[in-house]
Amino acid sequence: MPKKEVTKNEKKEKKHFFKDFKAELKRVIWPTPKQLANSTVAVIVIVLITAIIVFALDLVFEFANKLGINKLKEFVNSHQEQNENTNTSEQTENAINNIVNNEAEDNTVNE
Repeated sequence: MPKKEVTKNEKKEKKHFFKDFKAELKRVIWPTPKQLANSTVAVIVIVLITAIIVFALDLVFEFANKLGINKLKEFVNSHQEQNENTNTSEQTENAINNIVNNEAEDNTVNE
């Protein structure tokens, strides 16, 4: 495939682009080393403060979550124990009633 020939217009456009680019860079107000250092320190401090706040919130929410889960576990366990105790006492009452009824029937039959 033959190489595409660059026309005069394209060359002018490229030169014009780089001229404009250079002119824009000259208009930029560059910070002094002192301004650059101050801005850098400010950014680092703000990032550190934000990191500390996020870390603290993470710990607080984690602690609250653990407490909430532990209380929920205790609540569920206590209700399970109550249900087991209720079932056990009901079974004992039923067994006693059955024994009393059987004895009453035996006494009725023997008389």
